[in-house]
Amino acid sequence: MARIVVTRPRARARLLAERLSSRGHDVIVCPLIETRPLGDEPVDVGGYDWLIVTSVTAARELRRRARGTMPRVAAIGAATARAMGGADLVPRVATQEGLLAEFPRPPGRVLFAGAEGARRLISDALGADVVALYRTREIPARELPGCDFVVLASASAARALARIGSPAPVVSIGPETSREARRGGLVVAVEAATHDLPGLVAAVDDAVRRSS
Repeated sequence: MARIVVTRPRARARLLAERLSSRGHDVIVCPLIETRPLGDEPVDVGGYDWLIVTSVTAARELRRRARGTMPRVAAIGAATARAMGGADLVPRVATQEGLLAEFPRPPGRVLFAGAEGARRLISDALGADVVALYRTREIPARELPGCDFVVLASASAARALARIGSPAPVVSIGPETSREARRGGLVVAVEAATHDLPGLVAAVDDAVRRSS
């Protein structure tokens, strides 16, 4: 139906590529970013009332490094919750704003675990301690393969694509990614209604239908 470039890190691109291929699209995986752990030191989660994770990578790193009794967990997105082995709170809207809207008050003592340089909306609003577990690095690329649409699943990927430039419109996983894409001069064809894998697949289908 359409030629789609998936820009997720290769380790996380497989399922999305398979879903899109099963719907008849010609899929090319061309990672624009990669993630690297920021160490192996234990992370003491004891003494906190809540632990907040906003990505699958953060959840996996935290489970690897966490020590102490695990507090209640808030996770943005079902995939992040699964990577944590479950969560006590998964907001209906999978954004930092969505989590803040549903987070109990008073919050108690909160630990925010994420990427180096992660958005500080939640941590600032809740007065959370912050631990950076991984770094996102752009992968140098001169240009993308020719395609009908580029799929962006993070603001980091949007910034990386903006540096390269793309004549093809993009399909974005959510508002923060869309903002970064537009800030970089990219054209957002469709933003996913739900900020997860099914929403991203549906958004690609929607973009292809609109372009037909």
